Amino acid sequence: MRDTDHMRRVRIAVTEGDPAGIGPEIVRKACTDSRVLAVCDPVVFPSPSSRPITPGSASAESGQAAYDAIVRAVEAARRGDVDAVATAPVSKQAFALAGLPWKGHTDLLAHLCGVEQVRMLFYAGGRAEGMAGTRAAAPRRPLCVALATVHVPLAEVPSLLTVTDVARTLSMTADWLRGRGLAAPRVALAALNPHAGEHGLMGHEDDDILRPAVAAARAAGVDASGPFPADTVFLRALRDECDAVVACYHDQGLIPVKLLAFGDAVNVTIGLPIIRTSVDHGTAFDIAGRGVADPGSLVAAIQLAAALAQERR
Repeated sequence: MRDTDHMRRVRIAVTEGDPAGIGPEIVRKACTDSRVLAVCDPVVFPSPSSRPITPGSASAESGQAAYDAIVRAVEAARRGDVDAVATAPVSKQAFALAGLPWKGHTDLLAHLCGVEQVRMLFYAGGRAEGMAGTRAAAPRRPLCVALATVHVPLAEVPSLLTVTDVARTLSMTADWLRGRGLAAPRVALAALNPHAGEHGLMGHEDDDILRPAVAAARAAGVDASGPFPADTVFLRALRDECDAVVACYHDQGLIPVKLLAFGDAVNVTIGLPIIRTSVDHGTAFDIAGRGVADPGSLVAAIQLAAALAQERR
C-alpha cells in the first residue's frame, strides 16, 4: 500500500441499484447526508439506461442498467480506485427480464470476484430503541446474523443444509468477526426444527446435520455452539451469550433483524476479496418516484463500509 493511501479519506462506491425503484432517491439523499460525509467520500455509480425507465415497474432495461453499475463499481474496487462498495437494491424480476442468470447481488458479486463461497450476513448496530410514545430504551447490543441458505423456497431448505456448508458458514462468520477485532468470537447456530428437533420427534436434521456441523466447526477452532431453538437463540445474542447467530434460512434470520432494526440494518457479503455492504430492504417499487423513501439503511451501509475499509487499512 502506498503511504498516501493511509492519508486520504476512504472512498466508497455507491451503486444506484434498479433505477425504477427507490435506489436513485436514497443514493442522492445518503450521499449528501452529514453522517456519510463525516466518514468517507462517496463515489456514485449511476444506473443509466438508453431507454426511458418507468418508476415502479421492473423491466429488462432497469435490470441491465443496475447490472452495469454493479460491474463498474466492483471493477473499481478490485483496482483499488475505491475502498469498498455499498449497493442500493436491485430487482430479481428485472434481472430475469434482462436475461441475467443471477438472482441478485450475492451470487453476482461472487461471480464477478471469482469466488465460490460467499454468505449473507446482517449487522444491526446497537443503538437506542424505543416504541412510539414510550420512553426510549437503553442502547442494545449489535445483532449479527449470517444465513446458511439464502433466496430459496422454504421446502428446499432441509435438502440444502449439509454438514460441510453449515460448518463453513459458522467458520466464515467467525472469520468476519475476527476481522472486526474480536479475538475469540462465539457463534451460535439456530435449529431448523421446533425445539431443535426434540431428539428426532420433530425432525432429524438438527441431530443428523446441524450438531455434526457444530462439532466440525469446533474441531476447526471455532467457538461454535448449538443448535439452539430458533425462538430463543436471538435472545442469547442480545444477552451477550454469543457474538453472532447463524440462521438456517432467510426469514428465520431476517425476522429478528428487521423487527429490531428495520431501516438501520446492513447486509454484508462475506467471503469476497472486496468489502461490500447493502441496504436491508428491496426496491420499494410502490413508493418509487414519490420522494418519500428513507435513506437510513443506505446511510448505515455506507458508514459500515467506511468503518470496514478503515479497519482493513
